[in-house]
Amino acid sequence: MGLGLRRLRAVMAVAAMLGTIPGSGHAAKDSAAATSGLPIPRYVSLKSDHVNVRAGPTKDNDVAWVYTRSGLPVEITAEFENWRRVRDSEGSEGWVYHSMLSGRRTAVITMKSKEELAPLYDRPDSQSAVAAKLQAGVVAQVKKCSNGWCRITGNGFDGFIEQQRLWGVYADEKVE
Repeated sequence: MGLGLRRLRAVMAVAAMLGTIPGSGHAAKDSAAATSGLPIPRYVSLKSDHVNVRAGPTKDNDVAWVYTRSGLPVEITAEFENWRRVRDSEGSEGWVYHSMLSGRRTAVITMKSKEELAPLYDRPDSQSAVAAKLQAGVVAQVKKCSNGWCRITGNGFDGFIEQQRLWGVYADEKVE
């Protein structure tokens, strides 16, 4: 066995003991124990309109893509030191540096078809007046959620929407 192969095996053995595989950027076993002490998974939003998403949790990993929309909600699915693995509403996942994320809650309007509009009500009651109709993909700030309804605000709208119409809050999650 050559010296290079022995070194590689030694590095892999140490990596296995530490719970990481070199180059993968992922812990060998992801767990709900967060470095931050906050629950995983959880929703947050992007702090900037230029957020690099990397293949792994270091600056040595390539930038896979760049988010260009401040306030976009993402779900944190894992943590590694100061890095957060995030998933967006389309299911794409990658690693983002923690300082690029905000605890401010936002959500994306979701509909079965892009042509369908989501009613925004004056009160948390589908029998109340419709204040606006929102397209799928609209990003709104989440003010509060309870009993299956969320109060959301955005550019030119403020009202209540059924919680199931939002990606960025969990079913039956209470947001205060």
